[in-house]
Formats: sequence, C-alpha cells, structure tokens
Amino acid sequence: MKSIPSLSYSIHFNETCYKELNSYLETSNFSKIFILVDSNTHTHCLPKFLSNINVDLTLEIIEIEAGEIHKTLDTCTQVWQTLSDLDGDRKSLIINLGGGVVTDLGGFVASAFKRGVSFINVPTSLLSMVDASVGGKTGVDLGTIKNQIGVINFSDMVLVDVSFLDTLPSEEMRSGLAEMLKHGLIKDKKYWNRLRNLEALKSSDLEDLIHESVHIKNEVVKRDPNEQGERKQLNFGHTLGHAIESFCLDNNYIKTLLHGEAIAAGMIMEGYLSFKTCGLTEDELAEIKNTFKEIYGTVALTENDKSSIVELLKYDKKNSHGQIKYALLESIGTCKVDVIVEDYLIDQAFKYYAS
Repeated sequence: MKSIPSLSYSIHFNETCYKELNSYLETSNFSKIFILVDSNTHTHCLPKFLSNINVDLTLEIIEIEAGEIHKTLDTCTQVWQTLSDLDGDRKSLIINLGGGVVTDLGGFVASAFKRGVSFINVPTSLLSMVDASVGGKTGVDLGTIKNQIGVINFSDMVLVDVSFLDTLPSEEMRSGLAEMLKHGLIKDKKYWNRLRNLEALKSSDLEDLIHESVHIKNEVVKRDPNEQGERKQLNFGHTLGHAIESFCLDNNYIKTLLHGEAIAAGMIMEGYLSFKTCGLTEDELAEIKNTFKEIYGTVALTENDKSSIVELLKYDKKNSHGQIKYALLESIGTCKVDVIVEDYLIDQAFKYYAS
C-alpha cells in the first residue's frame, strides 16, 4: 500500500512501516528512545511492535492508564517526570503506540518536553489510524472538556499497521468508523455510499477504506494545516458531539460514550442544522440519520441533559467573539464552515435526534 506524503512527514502502511522506521532510526542518531503505551497496548501491541524494531539503543517503556479520563495534564506531568528521571534530553525520540488518547497526549508531551523533542505516532485503533494520529493535533482535556489544551505539531512519521486492529473490540471499531463516515459526508459522496453499505463490504476492503480516509483528511490538512478555513470541515458533528461526549464523561448516571458514538449523535443533529440552514435535502438528512441510527442506536438524553450539553457548547474550539460556529453540510460531500445558527434550532436538532 502506497505511503501518503504530508507536509513534513509521511504516513506509511503495513510492511512499509517497519522498513521506514528502522531506516529512520539508523540514520537519526537519537540519544534515547521512549515508547509511550497505555495499559492495553502494553499487553496487546507492544510485543509485536518491538519484534519489528532493529536498534542498538535501549528502549524505555512508559505506561499510562487507558481511557479518555486519563487524558489530562496530570498524566502529562507524570510522563514528563518519568522522561526527566530517565535522562531524556532534546535528542530523545518518543514513539506513541496506542489509540487517540496516547497519540494526542504523547504528541503534546513531546512538543513541550525540553521545548520540543521528536515523536512518531503508531496508531493502534481505527479511530486513531484515520483521524487522531494524522494532522498534527496534540493535546489533552481540561477536566472533562475535550481537547482544550494543546498545540498543532507534526510527528516525524505515522505508521499504520492494520494488523493491530485484530486486538480491538467491536465497539472500538465502530467508534473509528464514525470518523470515516464523516470524511465521506464532508468530501466524497461516493466514499460515503461505499462505506455506509456495510453488508456489501468484505474484510479485505478495510485496508483500502482506511487508506482512502487517511488520504481525505491529509489533503485537507495540507491545504490548511493551522485550521484557519477548510480544515474546520473536519469538525462536522463535533461541536455537539464533543459536548455530548464531555457531558457523559462527567456524569456517572449515563453511559460513558466512545468518541465515535458521541460524534455519530452529533452528526445527526448537525445534519438537521444543515437541513435547516445550508441546503442539505430532506432525503439526504434521512439517509444520514438512518445510517448512524442503524450502526450506533440512540443515546437517551433528558431535557435537563440537553440544557447541560448546550451549556458546554461555549467551550468549542471553533468559537470566536462569543459565537458558536458550526461546520455544516450543503449536500453530502460538500461542507461549509463558520456557520452560526439560531438557538431554537439546537432544541429542534435534539428533538429530531430523539425521534
């Protein structure tokens, strides 16, 4: 599978990953190499990864607890302290082996330690392969508010070994699928149609679909690396979706949602806002709703829940000058950014989702 060049790095796939990594390590003269894992990838992914690395340096393993709840500055502080205790310096390399929490947090840790050290992302979840590890966004949550602290800083390379998906439970695969479906909705109707017809897909199709999803995101990032315009399209479904995810993370009486589960709900609601404000047709809206409901079901939200979620919208990163700004669909495959909607439409969007 062909590597995908980005702005200052490349995304490599499967057998090419380890050839490119070993060549890079051989010529880069790093002083130390640290591998950041969580408690899941330490067990399920690290042995295979280590078996494919050829390097003379001792590899130091740093483990964090798994889960979004640990994507915090406190965890960063623990990792920074460990790096310091193990004599990490500015010529160190950090390899982030894990899902979106590990690649987001690990990239931020690397970007701040000693004012910046090199890092490589090795995503092990579908979500991280098609989204989190690509594009240079790093960071952590502030309390339960998603991704409030971070920087855009590109890794030295991204290595996508699809065989790591064999270790994932089905719900994690569904979580990643939501971001792939989003790529089709904002950029490629043919890709959306192919991907949503899950019954017709074979397991052998997955690698090509991942490659295409990475390609779609990468092209957007190359044109707008600092999210001044087009890159905001990648946030379709995320304004309401992140607020729902944060709310569920902060309230024990409701099930904690995986990222893709929350974003699927957000895409239905923001699809409704698109229908009301941007020209998305009623048939397209129904297609979006039916597709996501069939795969992800419905999150049961009360009127009080809705009020709390709406309050969280003010923390969305796209906001400016006190206004909430959405990325919405003009049609399937075409997206518009910086859309401001009337408050009453948000209430209608929640009712449409629940119906």
